[in-house]
Amino acid sequence: MKTANSLSFIARKAIVAALGATFLNAALAGALDSTIDDFNDPDTNNLGIARVFVDDTSAGGQTRVQQKVDDGVLSANGEIVPPRGQPGWASTVLLLDPQGLPRDASAYEGIRLLVRVNEGNLSVSANSSEITNFDYHAAQVSRQSDGEFHEVRIPFSQMKRAWSEQTPLNTSTLTSLSLVAFDIQHGAFDFEVDEISFY
Repeated sequence: MKTANSLSFIARKAIVAALGATFLNAALAGALDSTIDDFNDPDTNNLGIARVFVDDTSAGGQTRVQQKVDDGVLSANGEIVPPRGQPGWASTVLLLDPQGLPRDASAYEGIRLLVRVNEGNLSVSANSSEITNFDYHAAQVSRQSDGEFHEVRIPFSQMKRAWSEQTPLNTSTLTSLSLVAFDIQHGAFDFEVDEISFY
């Protein structure tokens, strides 16, 4: 009788361990990988999702953009021509989920870029499903004058909204990251990105 009881106890422990491993593997399978795009694929990011390119022409602007992915680098250049009374912009959107659903990036501290800004203004935004007016949490990427690629780390805590009430960024509800060339007046831009990831 004692043997039967101990066997059933061992069997119960084995079942619990197996279920725990199953749930752990499922959780790990759903974890968000740190590298979002190393631009080694000409069409999709590292999550296998097509990149989306949008600009201010839908809002009445006349911004012109040339973008390409070649040799593991995203290159974007053009001319910002803002709509009347608004900033002009051109954006590369990197979705974190193929259906645009939120993903949890709370395990990370911020966004890391390998970037070269040759001309104009560039910002990176973390786009949360909680923000409904497109004023996402963003930070400008500073331009170096040496013509080299630089590693830039932007903590989530330093990302701010431009015109809305300042609210904390909920990193468990991110749908995408965006690289945005922008200007409040007519101006040129030129940047290259080798990698974008969380850190």
